[in-house]
Amino acid sequence: MRVLVTGGAGFIGSHVADRFAADGHDVLLLDALLPQAHGPDATPDSLPDPGHELVHGDVRDAGLLRTLLSGVDAVCHQAAMVGHGVDPSDAPEFAAHNDLGTAVLLSEMHAAKVHRLVLAGSMVVYGEGRYDCPDHGVVRPGPRAFVDVDAGRYEPRCPDCGKDLVSGLVPESAPVDPRSTYAATKLAQEHLASAWARQTGGTVWSLRYHNVYGPRMPRDTPYAGVASIFRSALEGGTAPRVMEDGQQRRDFVHVSDVAAANAAALVAEPEPTGFGAANVCSGEPHTIWDLAAELARAMDGPAPQVVGGARPGDVRHVVADPAYAASRLGFRAATRFADGVTAFATDPLRSPAGVNP
Repeated sequence: MRVLVTGGAGFIGSHVADRFAADGHDVLLLDALLPQAHGPDATPDSLPDPGHELVHGDVRDAGLLRTLLSGVDAVCHQAAMVGHGVDPSDAPEFAAHNDLGTAVLLSEMHAAKVHRLVLAGSMVVYGEGRYDCPDHGVVRPGPRAFVDVDAGRYEPRCPDCGKDLVSGLVPESAPVDPRSTYAATKLAQEHLASAWARQTGGTVWSLRYHNVYGPRMPRDTPYAGVASIFRSALEGGTAPRVMEDGQQRRDFVHVSDVAAANAAALVAEPEPTGFGAANVCSGEPHTIWDLAAELARAMDGPAPQVVGGARPGDVRHVVADPAYAASRLGFRAATRFADGVTAFATDPLRSPAGVNP
């Protein structure tokens, strides 16, 4: 199968491309080389050789897509502007890259009669995860109040009785509730792809990645993941700074497992509607403190420091249910948390975003 991988020079996209090639697929990469991930002066010649054909271009360039999609059997759409963002001034860029880019891609796929798409989704579409109240069962908490966060009361409360809630595993059927600009654009991507599938008879699998980490992760940028931020602190001899009380629960999934999930989705049977969304996770929940402490141990660095506070739009707990991906895609993560984090302590990372590699 010939596969176009958008964002194919990036952290996750490069691993996906390698996995596809290892599985015998013919891979073509498209990447805009956004400075947030690759540095301000990145060009194909300045990057390590990806081992695959790489085209430097923008997924919003309809003419370029028309050329690249000729002879392609499927698209794996990893290209996106990622992260929480810095402030609301980022919103036009997030919408332009993530949503307009997806719309242009879908339009050109239809014109080229390419009917199979694997989409890089995200767990951020859920907002807060699944919660149970001892008295009211499964409930959906609203956004946490600033006054509660400032006072160190971090657990979401039951909207009916005000009691602290207990977090559980989030299934794909959970209501969506994006709470950041990035999250809103990732949900819009799914809606656009679902509409495209219904209109064209195409097949879409949206893979809702949880907290991905591993080699080639970008570092020293406002858009970097928390694992990269903690490692940069430890390399500088300082303690990782853990917000809130450190007990926020997440699912940290290794990038090699994410690549395996993409490989499974590429050949999976479609859902009856043509669109399916699946959690891509380890199935092994851990706290943010666990991540910082495990990485500090692996790097023989100072213990994490809890600093309180919370980022705007951040959520307390979101931990995935892996059952649907296992049953429909045959995907189960293979990398255990301790093994993956220990390896991450010395994994090669992307150069700082402000430095030309």
